[in-house]
Amino acid sequence: MHGEFKVPGGKLVVVDLEVKEGKLAEFRLAGDFFLEPDSALEAINSAVNGLPADSDLDRITSAVKSALPEDALLLGFGPDSVAIAIRRALSKASSWTDYDWQLIHGTAYPPMLQMALDQVLAEEVGAGRRKPTLRIWEWDEPGVVIGSFQSVKNEVDLEIAEKYGMQVVRRISGGGAMFMEAGSVVTYSIYAPSELVQGMSFADSYAFLDEWVITALKGLGIDAFYQPLNDITSPKGKIGGAAQKRLGSGAVLHHVTMSYDMDGERMVEVLRIGREKLSDKGTKSAAKRVDPLRSQTGLSRAEVISAMEGTFRKLYGLTEGEITEAELQRAQELVESKFSTREWLYRVP
Repeated sequence: MHGEFKVPGGKLVVVDLEVKEGKLAEFRLAGDFFLEPDSALEAINSAVNGLPADSDLDRITSAVKSALPEDALLLGFGPDSVAIAIRRALSKASSWTDYDWQLIHGTAYPPMLQMALDQVLAEEVGAGRRKPTLRIWEWDEPGVVIGSFQSVKNEVDLEIAEKYGMQVVRRISGGGAMFMEAGSVVTYSIYAPSELVQGMSFADSYAFLDEWVITALKGLGIDAFYQPLNDITSPKGKIGGAAQKRLGSGAVLHHVTMSYDMDGERMVEVLRIGREKLSDKGTKSAAKRVDPLRSQTGLSRAEVISAMEGTFRKLYGLTEGEITEAELQRAQELVESKFSTREWLYRVP
């Protein structure tokens, strides 16, 4: 069995192993990490051999940690990274380059249809009818997107939202509210088979699925990094946040919204929680704009997105795709039956 785990911001950890009589055997660790002293490598291999094949992440991590010499130096990885790679090997996890990734980018859809498309496209990937896909969202009308478990009245001032013509919608993933206006944010969704994140906890998978965009932002001169659980940030403030939903159909939906150039004053009028967490959004005054991507790159939104797409294509491959008529029709049906209903929007009043 073979497993790999690219540590977000770190190095590649590669493991090869067998399972004999319910125990790990013939284990070998490799990768482009740094490890001192040399004897620590064999110490790790010996510690893993003989562990029960059903050992969880904590047990494997503890075994590796206990086997390391006191003066061991691990750079670019850690005992937990080894454990994740092992669990990925045992669960036959896939890697990014195992897939023919498709790109969807172009059409702007109404907020409710955006929510429905996320569900439909993820379900299509899970069913094997669609290849794994990266979708870049476009917006031509304002909206507020709340998380699956958020309270409408606690998060949004509905009167102010109506004054600005902002439609309030609820997505299928958890997390916080997203303030969306045309040209103000960069949002993307990843629809992937669940095998891509096999052997990882939710926390590990967040950083894993967004490492490519951290690479893209660094390429644009932003000192970006991932802040657990789900924030993309920089020394100058928060850039964006991620949310995730794992579907029973065998797919994972992972999406991120990053601030390009938002109206901070309007945002805190509309979002109640924004009045308390304004600093988390990248500004200390409601009169300022929330513009980490614009101010830190000096690039247009289109140029930022082009750089992101180019990075994904270079790392994993990416070919042009489109939403099919059947997918769009199914999404429109879901708008009527689910996303536009009071039962869905006010499932948490």
